[in-house]
Amino acid sequence: MLLADSAQVADGKLFILGGGWSLIGPDPTPTAVAVKLTIDRHEVGRSHHWYLVLEDADGRPVYVGDTMQAIEVNGEFQIGQPVGVPDGVPVDFPMAINFPPLPIAPGARYQWRLIINGETLPGASVAFSTRPQPDVDA
Repeated sequence: MLLADSAQVADGKLFILGGGWSLIGPDPTPTAVAVKLTIDRHEVGRSHHWYLVLEDADGRPVYVGDTMQAIEVNGEFQIGQPVGVPDGVPVDFPMAINFPPLPIAPGARYQWRLIINGETLPGASVAFSTRPQPDVDA
């Protein structure tokens, strides 16, 4: 997983702009989470559920807005039989999830956690901090 300013998937590859940061803000800014999964060959053809959630420094989901909605996104993916890849070789699956500016607190620590089929896999989280608001002298 990698944090970026923006990301997209095309032709089975990740295209990343402004990638690799771990400090943003303090003002909300568009962000992206770029993910490259390695799928075992026996998982090809199966449906997989993924869930990406923003958590605070204590591992709790971050809620925003009047309705206190969690910052999260989820979906399904299924890998087809790849052409030209020898049997037994794992299959790459890139994902790019882009977010508009999120109303998160300055001067705080967060992490995106990816859950696939109910499990957080090793390396399936990426942390970042927001800069504190600068002091404004009157």
